[in-house]
Amino acid sequence: MTVPGDEAWNTRHRSEGPLNRADRNFAELLQELRVVFAGVPILFGFLLTLSFSERFRSLDDVQHGLFVATLGCAAMSATLIIAPVAAHRVAFQQNRKRELVRLGHRMVIAGLAAFALTLCCGVMLVLDMALGRVPAVAGAGALVLITLVLWIAVPLRLRHPSRARPRLPEPGSRRWQPSDAWSRSGARREVAGRVGVAERGVAD
Repeated sequence: MTVPGDEAWNTRHRSEGPLNRADRNFAELLQELRVVFAGVPILFGFLLTLSFSERFRSLDDVQHGLFVATLGCAAMSATLIIAPVAAHRVAFQQNRKRELVRLGHRMVIAGLAAFALTLCCGVMLVLDMALGRVPAVAGAGALVLITLVLWIAVPLRLRHPSRARPRLPEPGSRRWQPSDAWSRSGARREVAGRVGVAERGVAD
């Protein structure tokens, strides 16, 4: 059966079927989740402890609003990031790995968006308490801009057709071999950057 589009490329160059690809994609997704989830519970726990501190009682209405927004975004981020693992447990051994990969991808994107909001609101809250309203707005705005560039603009640029992946040689096609440094008559060719003395190769 012919595998359409991107999966056909993957099958040719990686010798990897759709199910193998789904297993690899899900493993990569879990690795990415470990990176993101390392900071979410720490930030969430800090926000919970902050609500019981003496300083919390002195917050004004704007700071209270920022605190609630930060806490809510952190809780939503943690929920969305853990969701792919929970879905995998519920659908375990149901032959739904490809669907889980697509669902997990959407959940992680949403979780990253919530995590970005958590960072921006948290930075604004801390700067507002430490430096004042204007520096807080400036700092949060700068973080929003940096996040948009690094998390969205740069990856989208990589997806642009002008930066499509290079054409790879088809499986089974002849590739350059060290013996190509020799002519059919056995005369030695110059190989740029080669160190040492080359041994005589065999043509084709």
